Amino acid sequence: MTTEQPGPYNAITDVPGVLVGQVERTDAPYLTGTTVLHVPGTAVAGVDVRGGAPGTRETDLLDPVNSNPGVNAIVLTGGSAYGLDAAGGVMAALEELGQGVRVGPGERDVVPIVPTAVLFDLGRGGGFQARPDRDWGRQAFEAATDEPVAEGNYGAGAGSRAGGLKGGVGTASVRLADGTTVGALVIVNAAGSAVDAQGRLYGERYGLGDEFAGLRTPTDPPPDLPGRIPGMNTVIAVVATDASLDKATAKRMAMVAHDGLARALDPIHTLVDGDSIFAISTGTGTRLSVTDPTALVQLETIFAAGARTLSRAIVRGILAAETVETPAGKILSYRDAYPSAFAPDVRPQ
Repeated sequence: MTTEQPGPYNAITDVPGVLVGQVERTDAPYLTGTTVLHVPGTAVAGVDVRGGAPGTRETDLLDPVNSNPGVNAIVLTGGSAYGLDAAGGVMAALEELGQGVRVGPGERDVVPIVPTAVLFDLGRGGGFQARPDRDWGRQAFEAATDEPVAEGNYGAGAGSRAGGLKGGVGTASVRLADGTTVGALVIVNAAGSAVDAQGRLYGERYGLGDEFAGLRTPTDPPPDLPGRIPGMNTVIAVVATDASLDKATAKRMAMVAHDGLARALDPIHTLVDGDSIFAISTGTGTRLSVTDPTALVQLETIFAAGARTLSRAIVRGILAAETVETPAGKILSYRDAYPSAFAPDVRPQ
């Protein structure tokens, strides 16, 4: 029996040094948003992209063979490739703070490193041009705190959908036996479903303690959900730890975290998803390395925790999502589609 417990907020902000800010619009014709993770002390980072239709920025810098030392922020946003503009607003805000790779003697002679991944939600609220831009990135950055993270229809989760049900932003954390904290934040906008043939959430079995207590097999008939729309998908996520990792190890953490997607969504990594996961390390001690045999047990524990925490975050995002009206009709939440799955007053803990 595991003794692991969530952190105080059960959110990625339980990892020291990680701040999260979000902005969204849900008034017609908008149904989209932006989520920003800010790491004021910078973080070592890696990325692993496995979807067949990704939209990303600055991911090459994270390759372990390249010289970039770390990231200042990560942007997860709606708007498909247009949404990449949101990173410009984050860069401008970081420049004003003097945070970034120093390239000159002046206080603001910096180049902020802001890797970005987008999901496809264009037109979901009715307007194809109603999408995030650089101002959204700045607003989300300025809203970033180390406090609890709003889940469901917030930030980049505002217009997300998963297998015909409403998706959303979800987050979770775990405190390991050695004191290491691992957290995850995900935007669930998948072509695949988070729900099995019985109406159970695939990832609920990874809940810690009573996190998903009270969920049960629905007795409702399966809802009549809209068919999948090719291309209007993508799951984007960040896993984080306060363990001190080098770049290759952070890359490996991102790779293993994809197991968390596969356990909670089916199918995953399709040709019409751009599934991308970033991994960040805020630790400042001696770097743990995949080439150090004495660190392997500790690293495998951290990697496994990242994958499980990401599965939990997906479940939390689905449970927190709320039904929305769109010009094409309702996108039902899991709660509204399967009301009999819930004991009275069941909410994510």
